[in-house]
Amino acid sequence: MADLGSAPPSNAYVDEDGRARPEVWYPLRVLVCEQCWLAQTQDFTSASDLFREDYAYFSSTSASWLSHANAYVEAMTARFDLRSTSRVVEVGANDGYLLQYFHAKGIPCTGIEPTSGTARAARAKGLDMREVFFGAGAARALSAEGLIADLMVANNVLAHVPAINDFVAGFVTLLKPHGVVTFEFPHLCRLIEETQFDTIYHEHFSYLSLLAVRNVFATHGLSVFDVDELPTHGGSLRVFAQRADKGNRPTSPAVQAMLAREREAGVASRDFYQRFQARAVRVKNDFLSFLLAAKARHARVAAYGAAAKGSTLLNYAGVRSDLLSYVVDRNPAKQGKYLPGSHIPIVTEQRLRATKPDYIVLLPWNLKPELTDQLSYARTWGGRFVTAIPKLEITE
Repeated sequence: MADLGSAPPSNAYVDEDGRARPEVWYPLRVLVCEQCWLAQTQDFTSASDLFREDYAYFSSTSASWLSHANAYVEAMTARFDLRSTSRVVEVGANDGYLLQYFHAKGIPCTGIEPTSGTARAARAKGLDMREVFFGAGAARALSAEGLIADLMVANNVLAHVPAINDFVAGFVTLLKPHGVVTFEFPHLCRLIEETQFDTIYHEHFSYLSLLAVRNVFATHGLSVFDVDELPTHGGSLRVFAQRADKGNRPTSPAVQAMLAREREAGVASRDFYQRFQARAVRVKNDFLSFLLAAKARHARVAAYGAAAKGSTLLNYAGVRSDLLSYVVDRNPAKQGKYLPGSHIPIVTEQRLRATKPDYIVLLPWNLKPELTDQLSYARTWGGRFVTAIPKLEITE
């Protein structure tokens, strides 16, 4: 499907001392199984190497993501009649960005999160956290403690697990007989159709369609009963599942409708994936041409958002600090460090106000409305906003 050369892990930010040491780069390739149509990054490193103590992704730094989480909690509480006698378990709970809203409602909740830095931040919010990698074994141990859920949540975590079968197998163990689990993940169709190659990085082990996910779920005793389309992360699915042996919720027509759309798009055909590489090359070349032309005009170019997708784009295009002087990020855990591979410095937002760049490249393009509003003051000096994906766009 895609070969993006090689790159270091996208969240392996480099400190000042680390700049003098060599980085480990891994090939970055995505392959597709022509039997089940699951797309996966070719394995070269382990999850424990990627999700370390210093893992620097904190979900709460995005205002729009917090709003999304709050809206989810309101909707699920109403739909599934959650109350003080219920139990919510979130797998991949990060810094408690979502569970804090269940906690505020008095609904008992537990987070499962393997990275200790984010788990620590969640505990500071008063949340119950378990620092383990989730899977069938961890689920059995938690179940033995009596931790059984009415609702399990797995937002943007299904793509991050190397052993997807072991991971999914754990959910049936922790679900009450009529419990529900919801998964959110970027939709493979949108990735392909909109050339979102920057969402490919080593921490993403799988790239998911409803067709592939339903097959995996069925193997491990989960039945899909509903699906929603979401605008998050460039276009995502929220999939609702229940225990196949005990669940009693009827299957929504939305499930068959989405499966039909995927088949019509070509998800179960080789041609659907083979055209992707050429489009990725075209997007990369357009972005690089823009940066080279800006440098030739002595225009000042900075970036916003030290996100994983930004690292993929910059390393694939071979961009360094001579073309992109710095990247701003609000996350204190990233400030003062350097992007992996490109070694572009990560700075505070004050640098933008001080240097007044002509162009600000929005690396997390999926947050463009939020960021252009947040950075609207750049227009006072004529600053313009740039996104590279799905195609190069420059806006006032």
